[in-house]
Amino acid sequence: MHVTASRLLQLPPRWITVIAHDEMDDGGMLRTREWRAYYLGDESIIMVKLSSAAMTLLFAAPLSITAFVFSPKHHTPSTSLASSTGNALDSILSVFDNKKSNNNNYQLAQSIMLSLINDEKCFSTTAGAQKFAESCAVDVVFEDCYEPQPIVGRSAVLDYLRAKILTRVGGSESSDKDAGFRVDKISDGSKACGFAWTWTSNDLEGLRGTTFVELNDSNQIQYVREIPEPLYKPGDLILDVLKTVTADATPKPPPEYTPRTPTKANEIAKYLFNDVQGSSPDEAMRFFSPDIIYRDFNYEEVLRGKAEVRKFIEDFSFPGITFATQRFDDGEKSTCFTWEVVLEGAPEGSAIKGISFYEVDESGLVTYVRDVPESGLKPPPLGKLGRQFRPAVGVFQPVSIGSRDAL
Repeated sequence: MHVTASRLLQLPPRWITVIAHDEMDDGGMLRTREWRAYYLGDESIIMVKLSSAAMTLLFAAPLSITAFVFSPKHHTPSTSLASSTGNALDSILSVFDNKKSNNNNYQLAQSIMLSLINDEKCFSTTAGAQKFAESCAVDVVFEDCYEPQPIVGRSAVLDYLRAKILTRVGGSESSDKDAGFRVDKISDGSKACGFAWTWTSNDLEGLRGTTFVELNDSNQIQYVREIPEPLYKPGDLILDVLKTVTADATPKPPPEYTPRTPTKANEIAKYLFNDVQGSSPDEAMRFFSPDIIYRDFNYEEVLRGKAEVRKFIEDFSFPGITFATQRFDDGEKSTCFTWEVVLEGAPEGSAIKGISFYEVDESGLVTYVRDVPESGLKPPPLGKLGRQFRPAVGVFQPVSIGSRDAL
């Protein structure tokens, strides 16, 4: 049976073929595509396209289409999808039944980004950049904290991504220069997610960073914040600078909080930053695993174990400093969120933006953290030179792939 999207509401749940008018072609005409689909009977459909590499799905309401890849509950970037068509389709319908009853368990944002990055190669090819732009809202805001100003609007985001990719591959779309983008960790969010990434080229890896992505109600990308690691890592010098700025801050009594024991990653992060921050190091440390690995990109080396992490938290707890959270994803096993450092006594508008990524184990203890702050100068001088010197990897001295002891 063939139907158009406008007639979906007339159908009970069933298998159908949908004629989808989903995007403009080069001549400004709507492009028509056909998809084998299952209509759920609630104004939404699952569109299915099978390939040798993966099972690609499109989830659509009658007036909008958003691409993503279905992943099993324990899917990771390196895990292949189910190869059996029958089993996979059964799994799909099961997942969507679960989605209708408990939407928070369905990792839509994660799936969209894995599809765009791994399948479409949106951050390493110009064709992929086009796909990313098509997945964005018209008024999308892309806040690359390497750049002086956010990029606003779908067309501007496409131009920005194309220029960035062409710089990495040597200026030509036909270049055979390898400029890869590897997802190291990604949170399991539905309405938003974040991912830790690394630039790669052949057998080398270089620049690292973290990106936060948020969807709107139509499942289009409406907001992005990306921050690359600073090539100059000041270490404890950053503490001296921050304490100098806040030297005249008035000490305040510790904030009161109601003790809780959240177990989901996003709820743990909210509790630690919005409730416990500035109050009790003992309460904060209750949520960290004895084997915690903590990567703060102000420092060259990672922190390992609760003793080192406790000292770090205590060092950055002094009068006049607040880590003010801004946006959280809804990840349960891992979470990404944005923040800014507000310093008492600093000039207005001088807050330092950042992103954090937290990963928790089955018992709700934090096992991994990555913090990345923006640079005060944009573009950061060393970062700019690194990209000019080795554009494919973005650093002066790349290392062999897999040789780093921690991400």
